Amino acid sequence: MAAGYSSAAVTMGHLALKRAIRHAEANDLVSRNVAALTDTPKGQEGRPSKSLTLEAGIGDARTPRELRTSFVSLMSHHGVSIEEIARLAGHATTRTTEIVYRRELRPVITTGAEIMDQLFTAT
Repeated sequence: MAAGYSSAAVTMGHLALKRAIRHAEANDLVSRNVAALTDTPKGQEGRPSKSLTLEAGIGDARTPRELRTSFVSLMSHHGVSIEEIARLAGHATTRTTEIVYRRELRPVITTGAEIMDQLFTAT
């Protein structure tokens, strides 16, 4: 599988195999999960991301999903709250925005760091 698929796909396949054998092991169908004893082999390089960046334009061959992911990432980069991004993207809750479209939700990441900086520079 590693010869023809990306590392991410190989990892998912290996995890699925380990899970299936673990289930068989729990039901006394096998005595040992040999897939758990091996490391996941490195697969091929995945395709480069087509998400927009602050430096790039739209370019060619963009899918709506890629543009949507870029929109969420760019809004996040500019400090728009996750609730506002979810509303603008048409998501009923922030869960979809966070789970499916999370590439860079900077306000979530930096808020904790900024508070810790304030706490430790005050002492």
